[in-house]
Amino acid sequence: MENFIAFNPTSLHFGKGVLNQLGITINKYGKKVLLVYGKSSVKSNGLYEVIKQQIESVGAEVFEYSGIQSNPLVQDVDSAAALGREKAIDVILAVGGGSVIDSAKIISIAIPVDAPAWGFFERRIMPRSAVPLIAVLTLAATGTEMNQFAVLSNHEAEIKSGYGNPLLYPRHSFLDPQLTTTVPSNYTAYGIADLVAHCLEAYFGKGEEATLSDRFVFSMIKEAMEYGPALLNDLSSYKLRAKIMYAATMALNGLTMYGRTAGEWGVHSIGHILSLLYDVPHGASLTIVYPAWLRLQKENLAHRIKFLGLNLFGTEDVEETTDRIEAFFRELGCPVRLNEIVSEKINPDDIFRVMVHNRAATYVHKLTQDDYKKIIELMV
Repeated sequence: MENFIAFNPTSLHFGKGVLNQLGITINKYGKKVLLVYGKSSVKSNGLYEVIKQQIESVGAEVFEYSGIQSNPLVQDVDSAAALGREKAIDVILAVGGGSVIDSAKIISIAIPVDAPAWGFFERRIMPRSAVPLIAVLTLAATGTEMNQFAVLSNHEAEIKSGYGNPLLYPRHSFLDPQLTTTVPSNYTAYGIADLVAHCLEAYFGKGEEATLSDRFVFSMIKEAMEYGPALLNDLSSYKLRAKIMYAATMALNGLTMYGRTAGEWGVHSIGHILSLLYDVPHGASLTIVYPAWLRLQKENLAHRIKFLGLNLFGTEDVEETTDRIEAFFRELGCPVRLNEIVSEKINPDDIFRVMVHNRAATYVHKLTQDDYKKIIELMV
């Protein structure tokens, strides 16, 4: 097991009715609030009015930036940061799923530096400070509500990339599972798949003797496998929504990484290419890539796949383990091949070119350009 430091400064408010404390929490940071959210769902499900009431209850002034996309764009971050600087905001309130919260994280560090946000991703600029961020989560999936990472797309540069810094941790995150009951079945399924993928990225990372962290991974995946299909059959169940929401947060808040020095993240980097080129939802991109990646790695990582299979399915057969993970994704209704979700013509050469451009999957388990071609064949 590798040396590690356990650190997570986010205060997590979990459970039914926790939004009743939102106004009081906002008031600790100031009176000028930048409210960041997506498109219509926040208003159509009544959450917008609840949020506004909480802000107004403490006499705070609110400025809004809406329209964050499901594959968030750096241009929106720059526009929202400009608004935040103009209004001299004290606190950012992000209401939505991972895309909204990821955007708000980068907004929080872009406001103080008054520079294009993509400079962080290119490592040309470093954050000096962060405007305090409070998150209200409406989709159980990415775990961004309790970690220091964010992902953005830059179509001009043909790059979708992640950025991490301790300044990106939200100060507070509010998780009421009731807020996720209106999420449709496909995005509920993508969220379940996302939490499983996060567990696997940690498991296949660097530091294989972290056996307790491995057991955290197995438990979280089993939680998803047991309660995920049940939730898809009863989308209004608070109990099942709560189980999946809790698991999704724990899957990427550091718990599965203790005793390791790095996560794999190669599957995510390839999935980002599919989202960039074909606007594939993030969770769906992972269910396409993971079975292909496991088949590509069946010899290199046979010992880890066997241990995974033994603990999840009671088998040490590498191919059976991969087949059963793929079958679980199918059970959720997620795509496992790119042509199952993309209606336009798929050009493998384009995927290869953008993978090379992004240096996809160059993490713990390095991939060559020949590997790129093989995994594209397995995905398409």
